Amino acid sequence: MTSPTTPEGRPAAEAPGLLPPPPVAPATSAPAAPSTPTPVAPSGQAPSGPTPSGPVPSGSTASKPAATAPAAPATAATVPTTRSGRSVRPYDEARVQRAVRELLSAVGEDPDREGLRETPARVARAYREVFAGLTMDPRDALTATFDVGHGEMVLVRDIEVYSTCEHHLVPFHGVAHVGYIPGADGRVTGLSKIARLVDVYARRPQVQERLTTQIADAMVEVLEPRGVIVVVECEHLCMSMRGVRKPGSRTTTSAVRGQMRDAATRAEAMSLVLGR
Repeated sequence: MTSPTTPEGRPAAEAPGLLPPPPVAPATSAPAAPSTPTPVAPSGQAPSGPTPSGPVPSGSTASKPAATAPAAPATAATVPTTRSGRSVRPYDEARVQRAVRELLSAVGEDPDREGLRETPARVARAYREVFAGLTMDPRDALTATFDVGHGEMVLVRDIEVYSTCEHHLVPFHGVAHVGYIPGADGRVTGLSKIARLVDVYARRPQVQERLTTQIADAMVEVLEPRGVIVVVECEHLCMSMRGVRKPGSRTTTSAVRGQMRDAATRAEAMSLVLGR
């Protein structure tokens, strides 16, 4: 309907003597239509309309977004792998020097003063030797064997151990005793090879319990003996020079395999370890 106007063309509401038009009620929004459930297609058919989010029912052929494999992190150098399958990173001497210099600054020292100027380089060279076992394959230490037809126990006592506690990066040191009963073929390994095996595992960030187990397991894997016993006794400087500060305390760990689990055989081995 057209609003009335005066002869002058003004809206009737502005003309004198005329009543204004009734107020117009404000517009109201229509109520939302009730949602209808999305129909579920029978098993083996794709639904014709949009499907709700969530897992697709079993048997549905609805397409899924293709999974994207995460990008591999970029590395400056290829990480070599030892023959035993252990992945190790190459020793980065320059990076160790930078880290030592930063450590000296962090503890409040001046890495440029006379006594510390060459310390980062010295530590980097020392760590290359201290952690050399990270790049060695322990099995290579036992490659030399000799067919002597020996079937009795062989035990090497008091093999010196120098290792580094992986919790505090301070040394622990002591001795290892390694014994074994050769396999049915009577083959034995060189005595120095057993000491070398201990050294390979010790020259890594370690805990004594793992060190003991690794030595025993390597002996079993490479030599295939009828039995193995490993006893390690060490003093940990992280316990002697800090924390509870109990110098002289020694920790003893052992690992036994095969026939060494027999009570009588184990007792014989321990008597040899203790020198009785």
